[in-house]
Amino acid sequence: MTDGDRERTVVFDSAAARRGALLRAGALAVGVLLAAAAVHAVVPVADPAWVRTRVAALGRLAPLAFVALQAAQVILAPVPGQLLGGVGGYLFGTAHGTLYSMTGVLLGSAAVFVAARSYGRPYVERVVDADALDRWDDLVGRTGVAGLFVLFLFPTFPDDLLCFVAGLTDIRLRTFLAVVLVGRTPSFLAVAYAGGELSSGQLLPAGAALALLGVATAAVYALRDRLGLADSG
Repeated sequence: MTDGDRERTVVFDSAAARRGALLRAGALAVGVLLAAAAVHAVVPVADPAWVRTRVAALGRLAPLAFVALQAAQVILAPVPGQLLGGVGGYLFGTAHGTLYSMTGVLLGSAAVFVAARSYGRPYVERVVDADALDRWDDLVGRTGVAGLFVLFLFPTFPDDLLCFVAGLTDIRLRTFLAVVLVGRTPSFLAVAYAGGELSSGQLLPAGAALALLGVATAAVYALRDRLGLADSG
């Protein structure tokens, strides 16, 4: 393996990769806090009755609107999907919040995958960062479906970009969607539960759910060698 190859394949073990993951996690946390502060300055989102009243005003369109928003974030990536997942739990409860989030995520992921598969690498290179594409393309090429699944378990990794990468492989759409469903549901379930508990004023269970998600993420990271996600050089 050449030095250039080694540099491209080291994803989890390099200092830059660790700093990147920490920065993304920190940015997500800061984003949640800033978004909550900004919205709270305009509307009383801390009042569950107020929020549910506004959502109820949409009637049967409320779940559809949320599913569409969650699908759009996969395609356009304006906000982290887990942030919306927490909002879904806050608005609809754990079960329905998770269901609506995953429905939107699956629809958006399928759209991105099909676009990448249909228009090829030149299209993907126009819509995503070339360096990031090379890094994740190389990793998924080495680890296949198993590696893609494990990456989807990490809330701090670029799930939406991985949908583009998967579309450039020979993975079947149905296999890819199964990986997305199984890989992303745990984190969305955790944040939906946290959101639901927050809507009821239960801060301790909400914090425990998010802490458990963090512990699970750290555990998968610790097993990266056994899962074939570390440098093999």
